Amino acid sequence: MASDPIPTAHPEPKTIPAGKFKAHCLKLLDEVAATREPLIITKFGKPVAQVVPLPARQKLFGALKGSVLWEGDIISPLDVEWEANK
Repeated sequence: MASDPIPTAHPEPKTIPAGKFKAHCLKLLDEVAATREPLIITKFGKPVAQVVPLPARQKLFGALKGSVLWEGDIISPLDVEWEANK
């Protein structure tokens, strides 16, 4: 019984020669942003640069929600007399 090959989680990134990248730069940048897949630029068949999409932006409002620890009222005076005040 033949088994099906296991698909890889990350297929090989698309490669493109530097001259072709230069001619179609803006279109390729839009493609990387849309597909979220990296693009490798080559010169004479050797990789020289990689174009990767930026991570998705988080909304600024509420970004720290749940990250602050409430310790109670830290402004009101304590009921303890300090020895330095004696």
